[in-house]
Amino acid sequence: MKTPFRLALAALPLAFLLVLMVAPAIRLLVEGGQLSLWTPWQDVYLRRRMIWSLVQALSTCALSGLLGLPVAWVLARFEFAGRSWVLHGLMLPFVVPTLVAAMGVLAVLGPQGVLQSLGGPDLQGSPWLLIYGNLFFNLCLVVRASTEALGQVGATRVAAARTLGATPWRVFWRIEWPAIAPWLLSALCLVFLYCFSGFGLALVLGGQDYATVEVEIYTLVAHELELAQAGALALWMLALTGGVALAYAALARRLATPQRHDPVPRCRPSSALQWASLCLALMVLAVFCAAPLLAILVRAAAAGWPAWQVVLDTTTLQALWNSLRFTVMAVALATLLGVAHALAARRSVVLRALAFLPFVLSPVAVAFGLLLLYPQWTASLGLLVCAYALLAYPFVAQSLAAGLDAMPEHLAQAARSLGASPWHVFWRVTLPLLRPALRRGMAFAAATAVGEFAVTLFLSRPEWATLTTLVYEYLGRPGSANRDAALVLACLLMALALLAFTVIEWAAPPRVRHARHHASRHGQHRIEKEWGRA
Repeated sequence: MKTPFRLALAALPLAFLLVLMVAPAIRLLVEGGQLSLWTPWQDVYLRRRMIWSLVQALSTCALSGLLGLPVAWVLARFEFAGRSWVLHGLMLPFVVPTLVAAMGVLAVLGPQGVLQSLGGPDLQGSPWLLIYGNLFFNLCLVVRASTEALGQVGATRVAAARTLGATPWRVFWRIEWPAIAPWLLSALCLVFLYCFSGFGLALVLGGQDYATVEVEIYTLVAHELELAQAGALALWMLALTGGVALAYAALARRLATPQRHDPVPRCRPSSALQWASLCLALMVLAVFCAAPLLAILVRAAAAGWPAWQVVLDTTTLQALWNSLRFTVMAVALATLLGVAHALAARRSVVLRALAFLPFVLSPVAVAFGLLLLYPQWTASLGLLVCAYALLAYPFVAQSLAAGLDAMPEHLAQAARSLGASPWHVFWRVTLPLLRPALRRGMAFAAATAVGEFAVTLFLSRPEWATLTTLVYEYLGRPGSANRDAALVLACLLMALALLAFTVIEWAAPPRVRHARHHASRHGQHRIEKEWGRA
């Protein structure tokens, strides 16, 4: 792709980021007046918030790696009944909205939760609620990345090492570990970003004692109007997460290598130790990934018909309609931005890192900055949809970037050698091969838009309430009836997110799903024939 065409593509997402993120953040800093960058470290209370945010993010990274790597090794090396269902189930935490996950954690570890009903302690007000919630979201991310990385280990090297007398443990450290370490580090970078800049989980599960920096920024801006302190915290978050995002982009570019054709074959467990390893791995996934969702379903079912009548309320139906229409509009805009960003950033680590800017900058600070910078757009549908798309389009950009890395370059070269313009190469060659990656990114973008919560607190009007804000309202009201209604709405929200993800990602026809495999074997010949006829 020629440089002028790449620059033209980059102009759209970069301008969008400048107008919707960078400028509002700067406006918030200016509104705060004199800014002292060292205020968060000089103030005892703010310093504690910063340290706890780092501790909970690093702890989640460590626990995700320690738990996820052995589970991934078992899934990658053993064949067993239901393995494909387990791998598909690993997608659930990715598409479950934040508030639903928080309610699931409370249903397991909170007051009157599963743990307490079994005679265990009530962990409400402890740091373990937030750590457990972080593991629910991020353990599956590490498992999926490590499983894919183990699939890149060549069977020839493993067989050669075993032939020379290496033990399975030595094979792992000398052959498998060097191959999967970059993948694991890449996944842990994402885990750190999600945990350090997370808002919904920390707001519900952290409480007063274990709130993170993002929750503190929300409190300073929305309730105390301490914009200077909020701006200083936002800048420190930008510095820390920006470096991690750049490291992730560099690792993702480094891992852009063709897949191996000789993966280690899976075998059925034969010994008692292997069966025990498989059972333990499935138990880890059940405890950390399945238990919160099952707890929500069980407690919502036990609430009875009076609680389920909330689904038929006019307020609920209106919130459902708002969630659907906002999601459709946001995904359409996010797809346009993501495609442009991915094509422009194919050979640029900096542009790849900029796709993570919506994760790096505080969404709470940006939302308040939008209100300050564009008062004429306050409570406008366009601003709300743009904010939704801003947080959703990085998924499209990153999915397409991975698809572009895996796509054989000789296909586009063959088309260009036959006189095709960059525009024709994109429509006739690149886009058909990237369709599975595009659908995957759109599915994650849709799930993100359905469960969006942070910016909705600032930018939504009362008549634009979504299911997420409605769940939060019920959670804030006292009484078991409101808690049961929140559980029922959480089930509805989870079903909506899963439906959006399934319709976009899993509805692809087989011909589209296998386009990349077909292209890798016959792509150049097919392109030459088509462009020859053209």
